[in-house]
Amino acid sequence: AMGSEHVEMQKPQMSAAQETAGSIPGQQGVGNRGSNACCFCWCCCCSCSCLTVRNQEQIPRRASQELRREDLPTCEESPSPTLEEVHSWAQSFDKLMLTPAGRNTFREFLRTEFSEENMLFWMACEELKKEANKNIIEEKARTIYEDYISILSPKEVSLDSRVRELINKNMVEPSQHIFDDAQLQIYTLMHRDSYPRFMNSALYKDLLQSLSEKSVEA
Repeated sequence: AMGSEHVEMQKPQMSAAQETAGSIPGQQGVGNRGSNACCFCWCCCCSCSCLTVRNQEQIPRRASQELRREDLPTCEESPSPTLEEVHSWAQSFDKLMLTPAGRNTFREFLRTEFSEENMLFWMACEELKKEANKNIIEEKARTIYEDYISILSPKEVSLDSRVRELINKNMVEPSQHIFDDAQLQIYTLMHRDSYPRFMNSALYKDLLQSLSEKSVEA
């Protein structure tokens, strides 16, 4: 009899415990999700919590990168090209790249081919060479690296592994000439790949025709 009373006394205690657990909605489910998230549902840990934190960390970094890009050359001021100047562009790529008007026109063409980053990188390297202050050189070199050399950048330029390794090595203490080899590669790429298409493009031919007509009218 005492044994049965003991069993009966335990039953209300158990039911009370169950009621207590049930009175806190979702408590048991949360506990199960916590254990299953790490052991059985890796996507909950990695794709939700970790990536959320990672994305939050990247927001200020992305904003700072956008601000730094404003320091890079975007469009050079130049007078409209003359007919003689436009004719000279057909003589050599060097003459095209020699003047701001030539670079701006060629850059406009590169934009239509989604390769404008090549000209932007080349121009940024030219600006870097003019710097003498060590702190500014380091800052600009880091910005150029993040914008055009890093494989994570949407504006990454095409460079071979040798040049990339050399840049990575020299980024410890960058100088104003750290990107010289890379700049030469991109210059050669634009010369061999984009320049011939530019000379045959409607953009160049229309500009040449427009200036020729104005010359005749004058």
